[in-house]
Amino acid sequence: MALSCMRCSPAAGAVRRGLASAAPPAALSFARCGLRRAAALGWRVAAVTTTGVQGAKDAGLEKAARSASQSKVENGSPSEIILDDFEDLSPLSENDDSTVSITVVGASGDLAKKKIFPALFALYYEDCLPKHFTIFGYARSKMTDAELRNMVSKTLTCRIDKRENCNEKMEEFLKRCFYHSGQYDSEEHFMDLDKKLKQHEGSRVSNRLFYLSIPPNIFLDVVKCASKSASSGNGWTRVIVEKPFGRDSDSSSALTRGLKQYLVEDQIFRIDHYLGKELVENLSVLRFSNLVFEPLWSRQYIRNVQLIFSEDFGTEGRGGYFDRYGIIRDIMQNHLLQILALFAMETPVSLEAEDIRNEKVKVLRSMKPLQLEDVVIGQYKSHTKGGTTYPGYTEDKTVPKDSVTPTFAAAALFINNARWDGVPFLMKAGKALHTKGAEIRVQFRHVPGNLYKRSFGTDLDTATNELVIRVQPDEAIYLKINNKIPGLGMRLDRSNLNLHYAARYSKEIPDAYERLLLDAIEGERRLFIRSDELDAAWELFTPLLKELEEKRIAPELYPYGSRGPVGAHYLAAKYNVRWGDLTTEQKA
Repeated sequence: MALSCMRCSPAAGAVRRGLASAAPPAALSFARCGLRRAAALGWRVAAVTTTGVQGAKDAGLEKAARSASQSKVENGSPSEIILDDFEDLSPLSENDDSTVSITVVGASGDLAKKKIFPALFALYYEDCLPKHFTIFGYARSKMTDAELRNMVSKTLTCRIDKRENCNEKMEEFLKRCFYHSGQYDSEEHFMDLDKKLKQHEGSRVSNRLFYLSIPPNIFLDVVKCASKSASSGNGWTRVIVEKPFGRDSDSSSALTRGLKQYLVEDQIFRIDHYLGKELVENLSVLRFSNLVFEPLWSRQYIRNVQLIFSEDFGTEGRGGYFDRYGIIRDIMQNHLLQILALFAMETPVSLEAEDIRNEKVKVLRSMKPLQLEDVVIGQYKSHTKGGTTYPGYTEDKTVPKDSVTPTFAAAALFINNARWDGVPFLMKAGKALHTKGAEIRVQFRHVPGNLYKRSFGTDLDTATNELVIRVQPDEAIYLKINNKIPGLGMRLDRSNLNLHYAARYSKEIPDAYERLLLDAIEGERRLFIRSDELDAAWELFTPLLKELEEKRIAPELYPYGSRGPVGAHYLAAKYNVRWGDLTTEQKA
């Protein structure tokens, strides 16, 4: 039978990812959505090492789960496992005596309201949160529990595939939400938070997750206070840290050292929400589970790889923050570079978090230092279109009039290893462009001695096969191929073999924050950034950023709503490449 992550037997929570570190008792509470994760990783049974009675209980659950599933795994595909085999294990997980307390620090901010609380509700709606959980908002703003609930309720939405009454689920969720006002650097205020958390946790094993939805300059204050005054005494404590992780190598290293004064690496979850997007997570599945792709994944067959990010709006009054970081730090150094590392890595030893992150680090350390001549920067200017005037970047009142901060950047990167030697990886990211989207484009080499080259004329680029992974919006994967147009003549056409997610799958794609929050609660670190990954990423970009800022290199201006600066086209042409997103093509 097909597996569902929503209505699995309670004991199925034992069949989870084989984590490198031991999972606490709370892991057994995720029975209803745990099988989604187990099926994806080959149905490995995670050993849960704890102490006392709970440890014995979990050991029994593991042994029983192994016995129930072993013959099915050996004799058939994982999807053939019958969930009834686990029904007799229900009492083991129902006696779970742990709880998870989630504290959203910076609860009154936009990120918390628009992303974090809605993601937590979506997990609750899908029955992916443990039986016992509490959510606390923490910020400096004065607010009551009722006011927090009212604020949160305005951003909550239900899934398309409604199985239960949405309003009832929303009310149940909001009853689990509470608020505590306090200063970010006050241990006393965090001690008060600790008392409130203990009231809700009771005598259960307390596991605590802190989400830092705050500016980076107060990360360390919060971590210090939370670690000293609000850590769990008998369970795990984890901290999710939002980007930016510094501005360069020095500031990033200082932040890491500061965090590690109070936390160990396994407690720190550096979140890059792009790694939680469905198509990015599907990247390794596409490559490593399809024989047709992996043999082609090298310089022998791939001519270039393009990683493209575009927004069709500007800073819109929020340029103060953006001007301090710019598009390279905001998008390229993290989102696009992380996708590049996942795309280019060697086959990992296993799907364990550490094995995958080890391979990503190898890619980043193999990259050729970025040269200024391989980078183009731009900044959008005012433009009038259709009777509407769109303001330029420096016309934003929060941006200095003489700012040279780039709102657009394109770069050519190279990986110095046997698989990718000489293949240009072209990155492009910008604001106020003609379209909104994010995609990976893999352009393959020309067919040697192509028998049909006369049919394509002198422009062989039009005959190049191209694999496109559209991350957002309207998720899709499609492969451009050449085929004959039906008829008596020999006329060729370029068509798409496509997987359009909206057409293929009726279920709504979860938001990236849902996946990452669930991973953090479960202790799965595969989609989070390790400290040495962060160091390698900053080592690549820091020299370029320092040169741009020290020389105050002026960005090329481009009109709001255009395709970006002309210099980006010259950069691509330098390596005999055309930007794939700028050509006229059939939409998948």
